[in-house]
Amino acid sequence: MHKHTVRGWIKAGLPTVDRTRPVLIHGSEFQDWWAKRRGKAKRPLQPGQLYCLKCRAARSPALGMVEYATPNGTTGNLKALCETFGTMMHRRARLGSIDAIMPGMEVQRRQTPPRLTGRARPSLNTDNPEAA
Repeated sequence: MHKHTVRGWIKAGLPTVDRTRPVLIHGSEFQDWWAKRRGKAKRPLQPGQLYCLKCRAARSPALGMVEYATPNGTTGNLKALCETFGTMMHRRARLGSIDAIMPGMEVQRRQTPPRLTGRARPSLNTDNPEAA
């Protein structure tokens, strides 16, 4: 980690071994401190909610419409518009649990195209016209 990041963590309450230089931190104390810090940042979602990045809160989708895009057939992303700001909201979900996560809502399912596609000829990434 960058030294400024660690200094910020120490100011935020990360316990150190003592006040001398170099600053020493016990790994187990860091893990406990980090778990508590991450636990405070968690925002659990209730059924029928997605996380809005603009609101920084759990919100219901506008008009009760949700889209589920799955690249592999088992897990995927739920997307919807925020009822407050109209921005995109997201939630990760398994295909089998969609009905429990979004009860009573219209969920449109679609298969996403693969990210990588094959090429007939590989790109040689060269300026030599004879190599092509």
